Amino acid sequence: MRLSSWASHIRRTLLLEDPLPNGAEWSGIFADLAPRLTPIACSALAMRMRSNKLLDTAQIPDNGGELRFYQRGDEYSIEVVGISGELMTTAIHGSEDALAELALRRLKQPLTARVLLGGLGMGFTLAAALKHTGPKAEIVVAELVPEVVKWNQGPLGARAGDPMRDPRAVVRVSDVLELIRKEKAGYDAILLDTDNGPEGLTQPANNRLYSHRGLHAAFAALRPHGVLAVWSTHPDAPFTKRLGHGAFQGGRGLRACAC
Repeated sequence: MRLSSWASHIRRTLLLEDPLPNGAEWSGIFADLAPRLTPIACSALAMRMRSNKLLDTAQIPDNGGELRFYQRGDEYSIEVVGISGELMTTAIHGSEDALAELALRRLKQPLTARVLLGGLGMGFTLAAALKHTGPKAEIVVAELVPEVVKWNQGPLGARAGDPMRDPRAVVRVSDVLELIRKEKAGYDAILLDTDNGPEGLTQPANNRLYSHRGLHAAFAALRPHGVLAVWSTHPDAPFTKRLGHGAFQGGRGLRACAC
C-alpha cells in the first residue's frame, strides 16, 4: 500500500474511527513509516501501538483536580482529568532539560549553585540540573502532590536516571511559593516547572507565583546575579512586561519556552 494510503488509515485508526487493514501489523507499519513521519506523528503512532495501563491516581490539593499516571510499553505519562492530552510524558522531555541547562548556563558559578525547582514532574528537569552542576551543588525540589514523589521513587524514576537518589537532591512535599518566601537570598536559581506557562494550570493559586508580588518574592529569594526561569508552552507578553517593569528589569529573569 502506498504511503498516502497508509497515512489515511493511520489517521483514522489513531482517532479510533477505523481498524487496521486486514493482515496489517502495527509493528511493520511503524518500522516502515517511522523514518518518514514528523516526531509528533511518530510519537502518536508509537503510543497507539501500546496498551494504555492506568497505574495510579492522585488528587491535586485544594480541589485542583485528579492526576492519572499511565504506562504505555516502556514509557510513562501523567494526565489531568478534564484537560485534553498529556500533561507530561517520558517520551518527550527536551524542553524540561533545556529549562535547567539555559538557566544554569547564566550563572557565574553553576558548579556550586543552590537551586530551587518548583515541580518534580517526571524528574527530567531535576536530572538536568544535577547534570549541569557540581558535587557541592544542592537542588531543592518542591512538589505539591505526594504521589508524584512516590511515582518517581518507582520505575518512573529510572527513565530520568533516578535523580532523586542523588545526595545533592532534596525533595520536599510543599508549595514552591512557601519555600520561596522562607528564604532571603537563599538560591542562585529558581526554576518554575509547575504549569504550562506563567499562569496556573491545575492550581489557580499558582497565579500568585507570576504576579508582581510573586516576582518580588522570587527576586528576594535569589542571591546576587541569580536567575529565575519559567517553563512555558508559549510566549506570554503580559508576564514578560511584568518582568521588565518589576524587580527583574535589570535582566536577571530568564523564561525558557517549550521546544
